[in-house]
Order: sequence, then structure tokens, then C-alpha cells
Amino acid sequence: MLAQLNLLALSSNQILIGLICTIAGGAVAWYLQQLRQKREAAARQAEIARIMSDAQDRAAERLKAADVEAEKRYLEAMARFEKETAETRNELKAFERRLDKRDDQLEKKLDVLGTKERKIDSAEQELTRRQEVVDKKQHEVEELLEQQRAELMRISRLGPDQARDLCLQKIETEVEKEAGQLVERIITHAEENAQERARYIILSAIQRYAAEHTCEAVVATVEVPSDEMKGRVIGREGRNIRAFEKATGVTVIVDDTPGIIQVSIFDPVRREIARQALERLIRDGRIHPTRIEEVVAQVTKEVEKRVIEAGKEAAAEANVDGVHKKVLEILGRLAYRTSYGQNVLKHSIEVAYLCGLMAEELGLDGPLARRCGLLHDIGKAIDHEGEGSHTKVGYDLARRFNEPPAVLNAIQGHHGDVAATHPYTPLVTAADAISAARPGSRRESIELYMKRLEKLEEIATSFRGVQQAYAIEAGREVRVIVDAIRVDDRSSLKLARDIALKIEDEVERFPGEIKVTVLREVRATEYAISGRHRSNGDRAEYGEERSEDAPVDEPVENTDSA
Repeated sequence: MLAQLNLLALSSNQILIGLICTIAGGAVAWYLQQLRQKREAAARQAEIARIMSDAQDRAAERLKAADVEAEKRYLEAMARFEKETAETRNELKAFERRLDKRDDQLEKKLDVLGTKERKIDSAEQELTRRQEVVDKKQHEVEELLEQQRAELMRISRLGPDQARDLCLQKIETEVEKEAGQLVERIITHAEENAQERARYIILSAIQRYAAEHTCEAVVATVEVPSDEMKGRVIGREGRNIRAFEKATGVTVIVDDTPGIIQVSIFDPVRREIARQALERLIRDGRIHPTRIEEVVAQVTKEVEKRVIEAGKEAAAEANVDGVHKKVLEILGRLAYRTSYGQNVLKHSIEVAYLCGLMAEELGLDGPLARRCGLLHDIGKAIDHEGEGSHTKVGYDLARRFNEPPAVLNAIQGHHGDVAATHPYTPLVTAADAISAARPGSRRESIELYMKRLEKLEEIATSFRGVQQAYAIEAGREVRVIVDAIRVDDRSSLKLARDIALKIEDEVERFPGEIKVTVLREVRATEYAISGRHRSNGDRAEYGEERSEDAPVDEPVENTDSA
């Protein structure tokens, strides 16, 4: 029993000790659990703090990148805005210049209109005064006729009808005589003033218009840096040059001439496209069929755009409005066309200005005259595309786009191919001659120039009595020296006229006019010998011997112009 109790007590102690150990272990485990939870919480807080810091850093970097991108876009937008603003400003300045130019022209027109109105008012007052004088004289004439009728009836005892017939016959005779004198006086006055008035109008137009004396010419020659580049232009078995000719429609001439390649075609625009494309290919160095097609297509677009702009600028410069877009495009092609070295588009603008100035002097329609002058040579832009002269081709083109009849007649008749049916055609003819004939406007080859000088001298020396002839002033004057014995003063006048007419008939395309000057003089020559002394009688005798020589005449200079 005691053993059992001891065993029971021992078991209770063990249980108590186990319970205490269990409680202590549980407390230790709880404490460790709490400690681990605190550490985990601290680690999580540290991780959260680290994540927050990284997030803030990334946010700051993104904000900085966004600021940089926003600033970049702002600068790009500002650059685009400034560029557009500059273009708009330039357009506004150009528009302002055109407006200023039109204002100046309007002011000039207003001044001209004011002058004409004053002249008209003065003429009306003069007409009114003359009408009053005429009415007064008519009244006096009627009174005199009545008195004369009464007196005649009293003296001759004629009836009223007989007296009236007699008076009418007398008055008719007097009126016919006065009318003849008046007509003769008017014709004489018109002949004296017509040439002076025409010369004044032409000179006034020339002085009021100032233009450059030289114009650019299109040269279909391309410089090549080396013979190796020539070979690259030709390509293997000529494939590059064939591709270029096919793409442009021109003929490329590659000969032994060092440093150049020639481009040949009648169409000036195609020739310019080919020249620019070939120059661009040579600068680039990449020459093969594909590249040739790309460059030619690019240059074609650029030249076509430049042609349209040239036509619009020409119309604006000549102050001509309402021209069809297609006509402006064809007009712009004249920028690449030359005539004797003179740019045809600049020549057309010059003719338009001169026509406008002369038309305003004559009281005609200035804008219509400028339109006639601007379009008078438009056929030269497409004369290779149709049959006939440039006047016929230009006439057909202008008629197709409903140009006014005055413009059609000016285009067709400014070279005298058809009769002038409008007053603007002679103006275009005169302005065309002025533009072509002024010094430096055109040039010709040295061969043609020398042939023309030789032809002038040959024509002059072909007449009887001509000793020598010289073409001077670049072929604008011919000095003719004649034999004073065979040609007298009156014959020299006729000789100058005959030479001028023969030059007009046989010399083609000479600039402006050629002045023909005939020089006739008689010279007597004698020498004074030192040491030869004679008496008065000897001197008289010597003077009688000298009288056999012809008297010394003053030089006679006679001029005429062809």
C-alpha cells in the first residue's frame, strides 16, 4: 500500500514536473513565436520601406524623363511654329510687296486719268467756246445772206428761187476752196507730227522701263570630273547611257572632248531635266538603271513645279490676271527657251511692260496690251509639238483657252503673217523689236556675226562708184567711201538709199536697224619745199599752174538707215 502510495506520489510529481515543463516549453515557444513575428514584422516593414523607396526613385526618374520628353516636344512644337510663322510672314511680305506695287500702279493710273480728265475738261470748254463762235458766225452769215438776197433781188430783179440758186453756187465755190485748204493743212500737220509722236511714245516707253541687258541661257553641257566617270556614265556595254536616254528622251553625246558630256534634244524642258539629272548622278556617284530612273523622276517633278511657278511669277510680274492655269504652265516653259541667247520668258515680260506703257500713252487698255505682250511668243514653248510657225501654234493654243480677239491677233500678226485687226498688234510688233534690238539683249555665234559683216561690205561694194566699205559698230552701221568724180552729191543720196534697200532684201535677221553712211570728198595735195624761193611773178605763175588741180570741196556726208 505504502509502495503504491509512493508510486502514486512519484507519478504525481512526474506529472507535475511534466506539466510544469510543458507550460514552460509552451511559454518559451510562445515567446519565440512572438519574437519571430516581431522580426518578420520588422523585415516586412524594412521591405515595405525599401519598396517605397524604389517606387519613389522610379517615380522620380519617370517624372524626370517625362519632363525631358515634354520639353523636347515643346521645343519641336516651337520650332514648327516658328517655321510656319516665318513662312506665313514671308508670304505676307510678298503679298504686301505685290499690294504696294499695285498701289503704285493704281496711283500712276489715277494720275494719268486725272491728267486726261483735265485735258477733256479743257477740250470741252474749248469746244463750247468754238461752238458759241460758230453759232455767232452762223447767225451773222444768215443775216448777210438775207441782206445779199434782198440786194440781189432789188438789183437783178430775180425771183427768190433764182436768187437762191445763185447764192448757193457762190457759197459752194467758197466752201469747196476753204475745205480743200483745210484738208491740205490737216494732212500736212498730221504728216509732220505723226512720226514725231510715234518716236516720242516709243522713247518714253523705253526710258520708263529698265531691264537687265543680259539674260541667262540654258546650256546643255555637263561637266565630268574624269574619264573614269565618263565610263561609269556609259556603263557596262552602254546600259547606263541607254537607260538614261530612255528615261529622259534625250540624246547623250560622249565624245573625245575632255571634261564634258553633251545632252541634245529640241524640247528645252526635257533638256533641262536631263542636264540636272545627269549632274546629280555624277555628284552622287551611284549610276545604275534603277538609280537613274529614281533621279530622273525626282528631277522631273522639281522642274515641272518650277515651270508652273515661273509662269505664275511671270504673270504677276507683268501684272496680268485671269490667265488659265494650263496657259501659265506652258508660259513657264519659256524660262528654258532662248532666242539668240535671249531668255524668251524674260523677253515676253519685257514686251508686256513696253506694250502697257505705250498703250497708256495712246489712251488704250493697258492690261489688255500687257496680256498681248506676255502671250505673243507662247507658241515657242510648244512649237516642236505641232506643225507651223510659233505664231500659228500660239494662236491655236490661245484660241483653245478662249483668249480675247486682240490677244489672238497679236500672237498671229506680230511678225506680219496676218493683217493687224486690233491696235494692240502694232504695239506688240514695236515692243518685240525694241526688246530684241537693244544692245546686249541677244547674241549670235561668231561665224554668223562675221558672215553678216562680210555680207554688208559685199553689198555696199557691189554698187558703181564705191571705193571702200566698212561695217562698224558691231554691224549696226556701214561706212561707204565713194569716188568723188563718179558720184556727185545727188547721186550719193540715192546710193545710200539703194544700199539700205538692198540690205533689207538680202540680209536676214539683222538686229534693229543698220545705218548707211556715204562719204564723198575731193582732196587736193601739194608739198612745200624748203629753200625754194620765187619772185612774185614766179609765185603767180606757180599759182596758175596749181589752178589746174580740182578745188577742195567740203566733205559731204549722207546717211540713210535700213
